[in-house]
Amino acid sequence: MKVYEIKEILNAEVICGEDFMDRDVFTACGSDMMSDVLAYVKEQAVLLSGLVNPQVVRTAEMMDMQCIVFVRGKQPDQSIIDLARARDIVLMTTKQPMFTSCGLLFEKGLRGGAMI
Repeated sequence: MKVYEIKEILNAEVICGEDFMDRDVFTACGSDMMSDVLAYVKEQAVLLSGLVNPQVVRTAEMMDMQCIVFVRGKQPDQSIIDLARARDIVLMTTKQPMFTSCGLLFEKGLRGGAMI
């Protein structure tokens, strides 16, 4: 799935990373606990989270994730946007809750990866 398809499916707003909307993502992870995300080892993933702090971007970078979607209408502050921009990570926000967002992406064929 392409990042721009995630935007359409979730009716999301792109915060930064417009130049990377044609990237492929193969798996998704939805969590507000970054320790759980660190246990998730698939690359090329999208991270859905309601947690809005710099640690989300740092975790996504460590896991080679392409995109972060903030759920429940959460908006990152400028420091988080700058951090994601410097690391070429797409940031989006959707008004959908986490469960609905994950379900919509699953329905369109995006799957989760194995936990190790």
